[in-house]
Amino acid sequence: MKKLIEELLSEAPVLTDGAWGTELQARGLEAGDCPDAWNLSHPERVEEVARAYVEAGSRIILTNTFGANRIMLARHELARKAEEINRAGVAISRRAADGRARVFASMGPCGKLLFAEEVREEEVTLAFEEQARALADAGADAIVIETMSDPAEARLAVAAAAATGLPVIACMTFDSGREHDRTMMGTTPEEAAGALTAAGADVVGANCGQGAEGYVMICKRLRAATSLPLWMKPNAGLPEVLDGRLHYCETPQSFAGHAQALVAAGASFIGGCCGTAPEFIRELAARL
Repeated sequence: MKKLIEELLSEAPVLTDGAWGTELQARGLEAGDCPDAWNLSHPERVEEVARAYVEAGSRIILTNTFGANRIMLARHELARKAEEINRAGVAISRRAADGRARVFASMGPCGKLLFAEEVREEEVTLAFEEQARALADAGADAIVIETMSDPAEARLAVAAAAATGLPVIACMTFDSGREHDRTMMGTTPEEAAGALTAAGADVVGANCGQGAEGYVMICKRLRAATSLPLWMKPNAGLPEVLDGRLHYCETPQSFAGHAQALVAAGASFIGGCCGTAPEFIRELAARL
């Protein structure tokens, strides 16, 4: 296990941050716009999000780089700016952290399906390697691979991140199946834990997909399948569409009410994903 992870776990559970996308939308990001491009066009608003989580008690904050691989950025004709966007994302979060929190850089899926041959494995590998290098060179403390559904894609991302020498956290999203205990590709928590552990991740876990209550069982199953530390970032419940926008109904209090159950299930790192905000982190801090 990497030294940084050991240091953080000496005071576990470790409080991470909450959602970025919904927080940027609250600051004016329009549906369909590229959130990562705001690192260049609206850095002050991105920094507001990061700083709010630090002030709420997050010991780890992420970066606004979830979709900043060149394959995703190509949708917005920004592929050539991949390195610049990633470097800026780390710089913004480091300014906001100001030594009070660690900065773990976010890497999400490429947005195309390997199994459907929408993209070649070599293209995905190169995109992840470029992003991981940029994040590491900019001074990230670790890299978080998140919201993965396909173990094959997750393995490519983990390999790219691990090549930087930084600690690697690898997470998948469980939102499918009758019990909402599988990824979109049908991967179970046990299969995910095995694949991510074998790929070389230092921490494995789950994020997005469903609320904290459902993730208690996901956490238990991951814990039974791996000895690695677990990272859990559930949503603020399942969204509803109100006035054409997604709305998450869970309150900070109800969300944080599951914190102790997640810890008991084996979670070492706890935060929130879609729909959560600094108030959710503040409430988690009070409970933990």
